[in-house]
Amino acid sequence: MVTAGTGERTVVVVPGTNFCAASCLPLLSVLAARCRVVAVDLPGQPGLSAADRVPTKGRLAWYGRWLEDAVGQITTAPVTVLGHSLGAAITLACASPLVSEQVLVSPGGLMRLHITPRVALASVSWLLARSPAASALLLRAMHGRARRPRPELVEWMTLVARHVRTSTDPGAAVIARHDVRRTVVVGDEDAFLPVRTLAPVVLRSFGVELGVIAAAGHLITDEVPEALADAVL
Repeated sequence: MVTAGTGERTVVVVPGTNFCAASCLPLLSVLAARCRVVAVDLPGQPGLSAADRVPTKGRLAWYGRWLEDAVGQITTAPVTVLGHSLGAAITLACASPLVSEQVLVSPGGLMRLHITPRVALASVSWLLARSPAASALLLRAMHGRARRPRPELVEWMTLVARHVRTSTDPGAAVIARHDVRRTVVVGDEDAFLPVRTLAPVVLRSFGVELGVIAAAGHLITDEVPEALADAVL
C-alpha cells in the first residue's frame, strides 16, 4: 500500500490491469492535495503486489475478499473506494461495510469490452514487439484522440510487456453490495466502453446516470486527474 495526504476523508484507489500505485502518480498526487489517499497494488498484477497467482475460478470474488481485508487494515472509518477498469470490477465485489461510496471509473465487468481493429492491432504489437514504440501505440489507442501518453507510462508498459504476463478481462461483475452510494464515470472517447452502450447498462445495474468526462479515453486516471478528483470529492 502507498499512503499520501491528510484529511478526514480517505480515498482508496484500486488500479486497473497492468497498473499499480507507481503508475498512477498523476491521480494520486491530485487526490493527496485534497484528502488522505491510499493506493493498493493488486496481487497478480505488476508492481509491489504479492507474487502469488490469483485463482482463475471465482477470481473477482477472491479479489473482493482481498480488498475487504485491505480496507480493514487501512481504517476503521468509512472510506471511498475508487476503482479503475479491473479495479472497478474488484471494487464492486468488495462487501466491506466500511466502504460508504464507490467511484467506478471506466468500469470493467459490466459489459463486454468493445475491441476495435485499432485496439486489437495495438495490443498484438505490444505483446509481440515489447518495445517503447509498441507501448506508445497501445497507450495512444487507450487515450483520447488529442492526448499523448506520458514517457514514464510508456516506459512502464514496456517493462510490463517484457517481464510480466497478467490477466486481462475481469469477467462478469460480482456486485457484493446494493446499499452503497455509487458514482460511475467514463471518458467520452473510451475505445473499450462506448458511452452509448455503457450508459444504459449503468442505469439498469445501479439506477444512476453515467458521468461522462470530456476529451478523455479509457485512461481517465492519467489523462484528466483533476476532473476525476472533482468527481470523487
